[in-house]
Amino acid sequence: MKHVFRNLATYSADWAGVCSALYELGGLQVIHDASGCNSTYTTFDEPRWYEMDSHFYISALVEMDAVLGQGDNKLIADISEAAEGLAPKFIAISGSPIPMMSGTDFDGIANLLEKRVGIPSFGFATNGMSYYPKGVSAAMKKLAERFCSDDVSPQPIKNGELAINIIGATPLDFSITGNVPELHSWVEKQGFKCISCWTMGCNLGDISRSGEAHVNLVVSAGGLAAAKVLKRKYGTPYVVGIPVGKNSSEQLSAALKKAAKTKECFAFTATSDTEEKDKKALVIGEQVFSNALRNCLAADFGLNDITVLCPLFPEKTLCADNDIITDTEADIKEIMKDYDIIVADPIYRRILSSNQNCIFIDMPHEAFSSRVYREQIPVIISEKANDYFEKYL
Repeated sequence: MKHVFRNLATYSADWAGVCSALYELGGLQVIHDASGCNSTYTTFDEPRWYEMDSHFYISALVEMDAVLGQGDNKLIADISEAAEGLAPKFIAISGSPIPMMSGTDFDGIANLLEKRVGIPSFGFATNGMSYYPKGVSAAMKKLAERFCSDDVSPQPIKNGELAINIIGATPLDFSITGNVPELHSWVEKQGFKCISCWTMGCNLGDISRSGEAHVNLVVSAGGLAAAKVLKRKYGTPYVVGIPVGKNSSEQLSAALKKAAKTKECFAFTATSDTEEKDKKALVIGEQVFSNALRNCLAADFGLNDITVLCPLFPEKTLCADNDIITDTEADIKEIMKDYDIIVADPIYRRILSSNQNCIFIDMPHEAFSSRVYREQIPVIISEKANDYFEKYL
């Protein structure tokens, strides 16, 4: 019973990651499920649902089809019929727990479907047992493999202007409260030309031109696999990080320019000239976002004892030596007792010890608390993070 969530929410599932990453790109998305997964995604995981059209279907899997294995042919026929009328740019099929238990071959279905309708088709063996970064990663990797043209190369550098792709942006991490537009603005202020933003505010045409960039900025763990594909295809270096905090953002800008010059790939870590040794800080959440918050607390507020706790089973190559990986409520509750400053979604307040005297900095996370605290999600790109943290520190 140790792994039961009594007070905390759960993070969005892997199929939500697929759907979120592909939402704006003009494809036809199908969740192979009886009904519940589709409504969970559209109701709780997708803040663009009432503002932006996207083609979503559900297979309406029934018990006898699942038991007798007769659902695949019906699924292919139904998707083919829908595709004829909609003419989508691609077809993506995601799974749920029931197809997992019946051993559905999503790659096989996608291959048959693509041969039948002549539209690029992808199968994602999601099952709801993993968290959303895994789905984001799988979807963006497919985009890089299938839609990034082999006929492009980095643009000539004019007046020192470097071209850049932002990779890994979805509302599950950045919501729709203004951080992505602010990220675009920051990129331009640093003298970069943005080719594409995977995958908010861009289209497949933008993604196909990704090879024109001189460097890629990876803003979530879900974008790392795609960045590695682009590195193999074009030799484009990448830097993993988000510009959070004035000093930290200035260092990230320099790191991006260095990477473009040296072709070196790395995860950005900010440095600090001052050190606050009296307080221990804990940041809980998605790995790259949490690392960016740590960079801000170090470079802009002088904290030097900062641990990131990631409940999403992250990339170990992006972890610092003292980072913690666990999604167990009981463990997280016990870990939180040792820290003077905690930066996390407000839901984590529920498991604070009753006598704990700490500074709790609210950082709502769309993939965790959904729309409950959406209006409280701060814009924290560049110096705006300083304005927000100064209210607490």
